[in-house]
Amino acid sequence: MGLRLLKTLLGDYPTTRALRRGELTLARVAFDFADVPQVASAFKRTVRDLEFDVSELAIVTYLMAKAHGKPYVLLPAVVLGRFQHPFLVYNSARGELRPRDLNGRRVGIRSYSVTTSMWLRGILANDFGVNIDSVRWVTFEEPHVAEFKDPPTVERASEGKELLKMLLDGEVDAAVMRDTKLEDPRLKRLIPDPDKAAHEWHVKNRAIQINHMVVVRQTLSQSDPDAVREVYRLLREAKRRAPAPAPGELDMTPFGLEANRRNLEVAIDYVHQQRLIPRRFKVDELFDDVTRNLDR
Repeated sequence: MGLRLLKTLLGDYPTTRALRRGELTLARVAFDFADVPQVASAFKRTVRDLEFDVSELAIVTYLMAKAHGKPYVLLPAVVLGRFQHPFLVYNSARGELRPRDLNGRRVGIRSYSVTTSMWLRGILANDFGVNIDSVRWVTFEEPHVAEFKDPPTVERASEGKELLKMLLDGEVDAAVMRDTKLEDPRLKRLIPDPDKAAHEWHVKNRAIQINHMVVVRQTLSQSDPDAVREVYRLLREAKRRAPAPAPGELDMTPFGLEANRRNLEVAIDYVHQQRLIPRRFKVDELFDDVTRNLDR
């Protein structure tokens, strides 16, 4: 079989850079990378239009897509992982706020099913005793998966509203912000000492918080399993060429089914707990016979 050109959605990270820059090439497969300013902006194209053969995808989006029968299978390859504790902020000019104070309050988030927001809701519920169903979640975007309908606790911000301004004006009590630099002195992190909290979460759960993994079209895996094996091999090689974690630091982009089994179990538990999927998947269900055995 000749060269297989794969339509691909993949962000540019240290662990994918060698692949994105064409430093890793083979006669077996080639990648037609989508040109997008932010990879997450194209996730809808994956799960609604089924546009890509190979796609980076937020883990929540993938689990929701699987629940609705979208024809993709998971590769055991994390391309983005991070602890979410620093991303929840509040306006200290309106008084001190702590996680338990969020019961009955309003929290601004990009979308209800965004992975960062999912992890933070799980942290609030499981580690701080917040009743997340008592919170009013103010959103700006619809879910990636069209079949999912936001719960009654979600409301859409009015047209033209901006999350940061709403937080500073007191229209929301807290917000999940993409930028954690907090240049405005009024902004404070809602979870005190988020690095310490993240470490404690890791010890307690024996997991990292996955953001994005890689999926492949189910028909590609069925019709051309060697192409899928090559994709995974190239992803592994690109990761190998990236700087390794510093001594004592966690690997936040682990590869391999067993290396990710516990990470996926916790993600599934949190997503199911929040009723984003109707049942708790088993980890092995997320893979097929090809992708389940890529490390063997």
